[in-house]
Amino acid sequence: MNIPDSARKPGLLLSVLGNKCPRCRKGNLFTHANPYRLSKVTKMPEHCPVCGQATEVEVGFYYGTGFVSYGLSVLFSIISFLLWIGTVGISLHDNRIFWWLGSNIVATILIQPVLMRLSRSIWIAFFVKYEGTPERQAKVQAA
Repeated sequence: MNIPDSARKPGLLLSVLGNKCPRCRKGNLFTHANPYRLSKVTKMPEHCPVCGQATEVEVGFYYGTGFVSYGLSVLFSIISFLLWIGTVGISLHDNRIFWWLGSNIVATILIQPVLMRLSRSIWIAFFVKYEGTPERQAKVQAA
């Protein structure tokens, strides 16, 4: 039995990484696709353009994203440290660790807009469950 692409449930991981609405996994969570437009990095529509899900569930909803962003930054630092050890190495006899520290700080600052958006996407996906597009919801209610 072949399921058409439009009827398949989009994957959670891809929808979170793609900054899609967690309820329908189709609509964009952010008004601008480029995270490096710093004046609009966290600008979100009031409702999902596809299913109408409110993007700010309650006042101050996104305060918790600081914890998620911190965790993502720590994960990035751990991965970059392991890659540094695997490629450059660490020694007590020179300052390679300080070169890693400096490059890690610069890289973390440069990817911060992406981490901010990703943390918002993870946060809302944690609290809003998947229900599909309005067309899919209508078919489920009719059945």
